[in-house]
Amino acid sequence: MPDHIAIAPDRWRFPVYGLLLGTVVLGPHLFLASLDRRLEAAYSLVEHSRDVAQATYDLAYGLRSLESATIAQSIGIDTPLLRSRIEENLAEVPEALERLTSLTQDNAVQQRRMGELGGLVAQRMQLSRSLNASPDATRTRVEELVTRFPVRNALEGVRAEEERLLLQRQRTAEVLSQRKRAATVGAVITQLALLFGLLFVVWRSIGHRLRAERDGRKASARAMAVLQTVREPIVLLDARQHVVMHNAAFAEVYGLGEESAAGRPLAEVGDGAWNNHEVLQRLGDVGARGRELWDFEHPQRTAAGIQRHMLLNARRMQLPDSDDPVVLVTASDATAQKAAEQRITELNRQLEGKVEQVSDVNRELEAFSYSVSHDLRAPLRHIAGFADKLGKHLGEAADEKSRHYLEVIGGSAQRMSTLIDDLLVYSRLGRSAIRLQKVDMQTLVAETRSLLDANNESDDPGHRIQWRIAPLPIVIADENMMRQLWLNLLGNAVKYSGKREPAVIEVEHRRLDDGAHEFSVRDNGAGFDMAYAGKLFGVFQRMHKASEYSGTGIGLASVRRVLGRHGGTITAEAALDAGATFRFVLPETLDALTSKEATNA
Repeated sequence: MPDHIAIAPDRWRFPVYGLLLGTVVLGPHLFLASLDRRLEAAYSLVEHSRDVAQATYDLAYGLRSLESATIAQSIGIDTPLLRSRIEENLAEVPEALERLTSLTQDNAVQQRRMGELGGLVAQRMQLSRSLNASPDATRTRVEELVTRFPVRNALEGVRAEEERLLLQRQRTAEVLSQRKRAATVGAVITQLALLFGLLFVVWRSIGHRLRAERDGRKASARAMAVLQTVREPIVLLDARQHVVMHNAAFAEVYGLGEESAAGRPLAEVGDGAWNNHEVLQRLGDVGARGRELWDFEHPQRTAAGIQRHMLLNARRMQLPDSDDPVVLVTASDATAQKAAEQRITELNRQLEGKVEQVSDVNRELEAFSYSVSHDLRAPLRHIAGFADKLGKHLGEAADEKSRHYLEVIGGSAQRMSTLIDDLLVYSRLGRSAIRLQKVDMQTLVAETRSLLDANNESDDPGHRIQWRIAPLPIVIADENMMRQLWLNLLGNAVKYSGKREPAVIEVEHRRLDDGAHEFSVRDNGAGFDMAYAGKLFGVFQRMHKASEYSGTGIGLASVRRVLGRHGGTITAEAALDAGATFRFVLPETLDALTSKEATNA
């Protein structure tokens, strides 16, 4: 659609040029025609004034001719020619008066003068007729003809007014004539300027169009080169789903060779690979309704009988050189991807079966561990009990070797009992459900410290422990599991720093960038070799001999299991005879639970 919009201004360019050209030609012509009409009207008024002046002269001449003929007749001159002249004047004077009256109808001032003049002329005409009827008139009547009804002043008034109007109208006509000459020159200059401007605009427009056409051809060539280089099949369809054009990849996949499929129905291309009702219907909807087709899966048998799984994408578009929209169709070969997805699905199914098998085995192992640990308690109690009874039974009769044997039996039974207890705790940590709630770490550490201090006073009263415990937060966790975690970590710190005076144990906390809680427990005890750190959190794994430090090797494994149940991690840093530091992290997601949600969980 953007190409279509870009072409639209060309449709209006030539009409606009035509309008400008019409303005250049007709504008000055119409303006000059208007001036001509005004100038013609002005000259018409000038001629009118001249006609009025001439009419006054004609009227005055007729009156003088009538008077002179009448006077000549009154003194005795009576000839046919004179009488004919008098008759003509008597007829011409009223006509001249009527003509003068008609010419001055457009001027109210002149009409008033004409009223006065008409009365005087009528009286003099009447007097002239009476003298003509009685040629033997007296001198008094002749003088009355000349002096009684004077028309000269009235005629002079009419003539003066008309001469004034004539001068005014001549000036107006001259001004209009000058304007016409100036307008003609201006119109010529304007026409030339507009014509040159129009020619310049047309020249620039033609230049832009030629450059645009050249750039368009280059862009089309580049687009065609890119289209032919793309390795995915691409085809353009018209409204009848006939092929408009396609790229080389399309020809290769659908076995067209060197021939072009342009003009052929899509359903007939590629030995009917596209002859599918659903596919053709969807492509028809794209062309007719402007819908888009996204990753439509369509299995096809393409060239050489190869079965492919194609992903079709289509959308309607507008070509720059056509008003009819076309449908751009791309076909992506997803055969390998589909096979890989099927393989992954099969592997996931197999993996789920393996995970289920491993889960069953783990449950069986935990049940076995719990059962064995629980069932071993009774024999151990019997061994310890009967060893104690045997010692009491022998009493003073037991020699040194017998007492040693009895001590070994009792101690071994006690260590075995402790090991079974630890195994039961480890098994319970893996099987029991987590009950999340708000846990005050400060309180748990304080309780664990009090318990360890009491044990230290009873076992080694002279040994001093310095505790350095930073402020600790409240987290969402299982309280019993957190208590077991602190008991194992702080108990190890006390145990392995038992040969230091004083023993220094530090507990710290900090918030990580992602919001997680990081706790650390540091001691100044025996430490261990980091080369064996990978075995540190395994069951029954020990870094020191049992004769040096007591223990079953299950405590740190229990710590890791607790943190694993909470989504946390633990790491250790140490050096021989330089102490050890254990850091564990609880994720922030546990803090998102409220007290009520934690209780329900």
